[in-house]
Amino acid sequence: MKVKYLILGAGPTGLGAAYRLKDLGEQDYLLLEKNPWVGGLATSFKDDAGFWWDIGGHVQFSHYKYFDDVMDLSLGKDGWLEHERESWVWIKNRFVPYPFQNNIRYLPKESVWKCLKGIIEITKNPLARKPANFAEWTQSIFGAGIGEEFMNPYNFKVWAYPLTELAYHWIGERVSVVDLNRVLENVILERDDVSWGPNNKFRFPKQGGTGAIWHAVGKMVGADKTRTNCTVTRINAQERSVLLSDGSSVQYEHLLSTMPLDICAGLVSEIPDALKQRAGGLKYSSTNIVGVGLRGQPKPELESKCWMYFPESDCPFYRVTLFSKYSPLNVPDIKTQFSLMTETSESPAKPVNHKTLLEETISGLRNTKLISDKDQIVSTWTFHAPYGYPTPSLERDAIIKDVMPALQKLGVYSRGRFGGWKYEVANQDHSFMQGVEWADYMLKGVEESTFKV
Repeated sequence: MKVKYLILGAGPTGLGAAYRLKDLGEQDYLLLEKNPWVGGLATSFKDDAGFWWDIGGHVQFSHYKYFDDVMDLSLGKDGWLEHERESWVWIKNRFVPYPFQNNIRYLPKESVWKCLKGIIEITKNPLARKPANFAEWTQSIFGAGIGEEFMNPYNFKVWAYPLTELAYHWIGERVSVVDLNRVLENVILERDDVSWGPNNKFRFPKQGGTGAIWHAVGKMVGADKTRTNCTVTRINAQERSVLLSDGSSVQYEHLLSTMPLDICAGLVSEIPDALKQRAGGLKYSSTNIVGVGLRGQPKPELESKCWMYFPESDCPFYRVTLFSKYSPLNVPDIKTQFSLMTETSESPAKPVNHKTLLEETISGLRNTKLISDKDQIVSTWTFHAPYGYPTPSLERDAIIKDVMPALQKLGVYSRGRFGGWKYEVANQDHSFMQGVEWADYMLKGVEESTFKV
C-alpha cells in the first residue's frame, strides 16, 4: 500500500493534520492508530454501570479560532455545555479557592503568617541569580511558606519527579505568580480571588465525554482514512516505509508521527543508537485514573466545584473532578447519582501499587471528606495511561534539539503532546493545531507557530 501523507496516531494532533489536509483539498492521506479507538488520551469510556469517564480532567478552552470552528462543527453549537471554572485546594481539612497563593486567608492563622512571611522575605531579598530549577523558581517567586504548604508537595504529586529535576521556563500562563500587595489586600479585606487563568470559562460535550468530540472529528476526516489496531514496529526513512506488527507495510511520501518522541526515534532505522539512547532520556509520568460512581448527591460544599487539588499525603491522587457536573449525562441518572474522577501520577521516582490503588483512592476520598461511606459507591472504573504527561525536565529542550532535527532531516516530522514533548503546548487545542500547522507547512509552506524546536 502507498499513500502520499501518512499519519501515525489518531489523537487530536493526527486528526488535526488529516482534517486540515482534507480541508485544503488533499485526499491522499491515511491515519494509523494502535488503539481500537480514535482520540488518544482525549477519548472517553462508558463503564458497565453506565457512567462515562475521561482519561483525566479534560476541559475545552482555546487559543485558536480555527480550533473553535472545528469544535462547533464536530458537535454542533448545541452539543456543548458552558461552565464557569470553580477550582479549589483541599488542605488542612478545608477548601481554599484556587489560585492558592491568592487565597491564603482561608488557612489557619499560623499558616497565613508563614506564607506571608515567606513572600515578605523574597520581596525584600529577591534571588540575585537565575533559578537553577523549578524548586528554586518556586522558592524565589512564592517564598518558603507557600512552597512548604502547597507548591512543593502538590507539584511533586502532579509531576512525580523532584522539583529539582524540572525546568521552569514552560510555566507561562499556567501558574499565577504572587503579588504581595494583592495577597495582603485579599487577607485584610477577606476577599476571594478566583478569576485567574486561561480556563476560567470552559465548555464540555453534552454527551459521550471528551471522546465524543474526537470521534466526531474522526468521522469528518473519514472512517475510510483511518485504520485502528495498527502497531508500528519499524520506520525505514530511506525507503519511506512503515512496517506494522501484522507484517504488512505502508509506503509514504510524507510522514507525521504523533507517537511519543522517544518511541518514534527508537523505531527509525537510520537514527544512530546513541541518538536513540539520547531520546530515551526524556522524562514522562504515567497517569492512573480511578472513576467512582456514587449514589445520592454531592455534599452541598461540593455541588458548585469543578475540580479540586490535593497536595497532602492522606490521599494518592492530586486532582479530583466532579465529573457529573460537567454533564448530567455522564451518569445514568443525575437525580440519584454523581461521579468523582481521580488522577494519580506515577514515575520511577514515584511508584504506584496498581493492586492497591483503588482501595487507597477510596480511602483517600473518605479522608478528604469527598464521600462519607463506601456504601455510596455503585461503580468503579480504572485506567492506566503509560504516557500521561511529558515532563519539562531540565534536559528536555537539549534532547529535543538533538533528536528533532535528525528526524526531520530524514523526513520524519514528530508533533503532538508526546510527539513534540512540550507540555506548555500540549492541550487539546495546541495538539490539534500542531497537526493543522504541519499540514499547512506541507501543502503551503507556511511556517509552524505552535510548535518550535
